[in-house]
Amino acid sequence: MFSHIMIGTNDLDQSKQFYDTVLGTLGVKPGVVDRHRVFWRTPGGTFSVSKPIDGEPATLANGATFGFKMESPEQADQFYAAALANGAVAVEDPPGWRGGPSGVYLCYFRDLDGHKICGLHRAPKA
Repeated sequence: MFSHIMIGTNDLDQSKQFYDTVLGTLGVKPGVVDRHRVFWRTPGGTFSVSKPIDGEPATLANGATFGFKMESPEQADQFYAAALANGAVAVEDPPGWRGGPSGVYLCYFRDLDGHKICGLHRAPKA
């Protein structure tokens, strides 16, 4: 459904370093800088951070969450740990199953610019 997601940043270099590390836990190659943006491209879509084109500071989308698909609960834990080790802030409940082991495994954090990021693994259907 989506081709890409782009979020704002006030520090492009810091965001690139953060997401290179965090997305690296998912096997995503380092981002490519294109002027005032960084792109991480996969067959499943593109994630990007950008300094706002209008020159104003980047701000948060209140109520927005940007979710990344995880292949396993272990991958979600690695994603989460890498984020926290690189300056992210934990939010909501600790990583874990919601709805039991037949539900979803979730982790949430706020990135260096305060955006709410989620790692989500759906249990295989029995």
